[in-house]
Amino acid sequence: MTLAGLAWRYLWARPLSAVLNLALLSLGVAVLTFLLLAGSQIERALTRDLAGIDLVVGAKGSPMQLLLAGVFHLDVPPGNIPGTTLTRLRGHPMVAAALPLALGDSLRGFRIAGTEATYLDWYGASLAEGRLWGVPMEVVLGHSVAHNLRLAMGTAVIGSHGLGGDGQAHEATPYVVVGRLQRCGCVLDRLVLTAVESVWAVHARIDPTGVATPRANAVAEVDAGPGDLTIVLVRYKTPLAAAVLPRWVQAQPGLQAASPALETARLFRLIGVGLDVVGGFAVLLLAMSTLSIFVALVHAVRDRESDLAMMRMLGAPPARLAALVALESLWLALLALCAGLLLGHGLAEGLGRMLANQRSLAITGFAWTSDELWCIVAMLVLALLAAAIPAWRAGQLEVTQLLQAPR
Repeated sequence: MTLAGLAWRYLWARPLSAVLNLALLSLGVAVLTFLLLAGSQIERALTRDLAGIDLVVGAKGSPMQLLLAGVFHLDVPPGNIPGTTLTRLRGHPMVAAALPLALGDSLRGFRIAGTEATYLDWYGASLAEGRLWGVPMEVVLGHSVAHNLRLAMGTAVIGSHGLGGDGQAHEATPYVVVGRLQRCGCVLDRLVLTAVESVWAVHARIDPTGVATPRANAVAEVDAGPGDLTIVLVRYKTPLAAAVLPRWVQAQPGLQAASPALETARLFRLIGVGLDVVGGFAVLLLAMSTLSIFVALVHAVRDRESDLAMMRMLGAPPARLAALVALESLWLALLALCAGLLLGHGLAEGLGRMLANQRSLAITGFAWTSDELWCIVAMLVLALLAAAIPAWRAGQLEVTQLLQAPR
């Protein structure tokens, strides 16, 4: 029998102890793997969705709410702003570009965003099929929307009030699907894009004179009515704009400015607190597991002294006995790594599917992060540390005394 095979037999000679240590190690590895996967993908997704946006302008309210609603499309916007805001921002000497967003409706849970075709350029997105909207009431589907809804080109679809997908349907104003975007790994994947005028048409009624007026039941809605916008995304022309433009916006009646850089840093700090707590729990599990392995190996060496002495009598050098104990610990670490990595990736995939059902951030368990390599290395080092003293004791056994000791 090889040394590795003998170490495997010794590992399972105490099945209860082996299973307990394996469970503790696997759980610790799974939690760390899940945190590494989820944390890196969330951070990468949020950073990608910023797309060089320097300022978010909307109605008075929470800056964080503006950021989540206007950039990441994860929250409800605080209200609407006059359409003249876009003209004023584009005329400001410190603004390089300003992009309008008109929100308020959704298509089976996916948000409908009235905007301009340049929105695709901000994210480097391109068409996979069809064309961009040319007139109001034409829509282009993001990759995730098209993948989930399976709508063919030319299909008429009905939007519903609100951003949750369970509001009243706007049956009188259907949209027509004219295009589908390629996957960009950004927020556009989960949006239904159309012209701003489409959103205005849905939330207005046209009287005989051709004048669009707000619906009577739209007074308390967040929907962007005729002439209104929900959010304006801004890019600066000069670095000085970061100090001047937000103050200028704040001074305007009814307007609120949110800096994505500041709010995202605050968001990462909030998320980081929870990740640190769970990460600390995982580290504690690994530390307890290492201590448990150390104790188990100490007892195992003591119980197997006669076996080890016999191996010495048959010519096994001390280094071979020490390697036998170390291999037993490494076997346990390798099993825990396999189980923990599978469980961690499975948890990340489960979270991704849950978020996909909520039309939120895209997370997958079928991904790999370089930080997992450090997790593997750390596990193997911990296994060797736990086996260091027991392995040393195994190599220092006095064969003569053991054979002469009464049994």
